[in-house]
Amino acid sequence: MNTQKSRQGQSSRKTRYITIKVKFITSVVLALVWLSISIYFSIPWVKSLATHVTLPISILIIAGIAYIPGYTNAFMVSGLLLDRQPASRHICANIPVTILVACYNEEKSIANTLKYISMQKYEGKIYVIVIDNNSKDRTSETALQAGKELNLDIKVLFEPKPGKNFALNTAIDYVKTKYVMTLDADTLLHNMAIQNIVSRILIAPDDVCAVAGAVLVRNGRANLITKIQEWDYFLGIASIKRLQGLFQGTLVAQGAFSLYETEAVKLIGGWPDAIGEDIVLTWKLLKNKRRVYFEPLAVAFTDVPESAKHFYRQRSRWARGMIEALKVVKPWSQPLYTVKYLTGYNLIMPYLDFVYTFCWLPGLVMAFFGCYWIVGLMTLFVLPLALLQNYILYRYQKSVFDELDLKIRKNIFGFILYVLFYQMIMSPVAVLGYLHEVFSMKRVWK
Repeated sequence: MNTQKSRQGQSSRKTRYITIKVKFITSVVLALVWLSISIYFSIPWVKSLATHVTLPISILIIAGIAYIPGYTNAFMVSGLLLDRQPASRHICANIPVTILVACYNEEKSIANTLKYISMQKYEGKIYVIVIDNNSKDRTSETALQAGKELNLDIKVLFEPKPGKNFALNTAIDYVKTKYVMTLDADTLLHNMAIQNIVSRILIAPDDVCAVAGAVLVRNGRANLITKIQEWDYFLGIASIKRLQGLFQGTLVAQGAFSLYETEAVKLIGGWPDAIGEDIVLTWKLLKNKRRVYFEPLAVAFTDVPESAKHFYRQRSRWARGMIEALKVVKPWSQPLYTVKYLTGYNLIMPYLDFVYTFCWLPGLVMAFFGCYWIVGLMTLFVLPLALLQNYILYRYQKSVFDELDLKIRKNIFGFILYVLFYQMIMSPVAVLGYLHEVFSMKRVWK
C-alpha cells in the first residue's frame, strides 16, 4: 500500500514537471500580453508626445522607457514564478581544485582572503596560486607569509604585464587539477562555498563546464553608496543570474568567484584581452556548445566601491565589457535558443540606457514643473512588476540565507534608494562605458 502511494506520488510529481522550453515560451507569451496591454493604454500618451517630437520619435522614446522595460520585467517575473529550484543535493565532493587569485596592490586584503580559503569545509585538496600582477606594494611577500601560517598549498607567481587576463593565463599553465576557480583578492568565501560550487558541477550534465557562484556585498555598511549596491547584488544581479540559470545560460561566470573546467578554458585560448574578460570567456564557452550554471548556495562576499569615482569606473567597465563580448561573440551564433535570446537582449541595452539618460531623466525634471510629455502616470506601469520581482527574489534569497545560517542585514533606506533611484545612476554610467569602447579609450581596471 505504501509503495503504491509512493509511486502515485512520484507519478504525480512527474506530471507537474514543466520543461525548460515550456517555461521559456510561457514567459515570452505572458510578457507579450503585458506589452500589448501597455501599448493599448499608452496610445493617448504616444499621440500627445508626438505633437511635440513626431510620431516615430515618440514611439522610440516610449518604447525605451516603458514598453521594453515592462516586457523585460514581465518576462523575468514570469520566469521566476515558474522556476522551481530542485532540492539541494549534498554530496561528498573531495576532488582537488586550484584557486587562482590575481592581485594588484592587495597587500591589505590578500591575507584575509587566504584565511577564508583555509577555513573551507571541503574534503578535497585545495591548491592556491596567487598572481602578483605588477603590484607596487608587498602583495607577494604578504601572500607567501599568510599561506605558510595558514598551512595552505600556495604558489606565488609574478606577471609584469598589467591586466587580469594576463595574470590568469600565466597561472593556468601551472594548474594540474580538473577544475580551476577564480577568486578576487578582496573576496571572502563562506565556509561552504567550495563544497557547494564543486558539488554543483559534479552533479551537472557533462556539457556544463562552469558554475558561477553568488557574490554578495561585504562592506555594505560603509556608506550610502555601498548600501545601495548591497541590494543590487542581493536582488538585482541575483535575479538576473537565477533567471539565466533557469534557462541554462548563465551569461557571466564572474571572475570574482566562479569554477571552471580547466581544459574547457584552455581549449578556447584562456581569458581574452578584454576589460570584461570574464564576460567574453563565458560567451565563448557557451558558443562552444557548453553550458554554464549558477549556484546560489555557493556564496562569497566582496568589497564594492565606496566612492562615486570607483563605482563609476567599475560599472562603466562592466558596460564596456558587454560591448566587447557582443563584438567577439554574436548572439545569433550561440547554439542554444535560450542563450541566443538572453545574449540578444544585450543588443538593445545601449538603446535603453541612451533613452533613459537623454529622455527619461530630462522628462523627470520637466514633470516637476508640470510638463508631463515624457514622464507621467503611464511610466508607473512598470513599477508593480518591479516590486513583485524584488519581493520574489527577496523571499528566495532569504531561503538561501536560512540554509547557510546567514542573516539579512536591515537596510531599508538603501532599499528605497535602490528601487527609486538606482537606474538613474546606472544608465548614465553605462552610456559612458559604451562611449569608452566606441572611441577606444584607455582601459582602466582599478
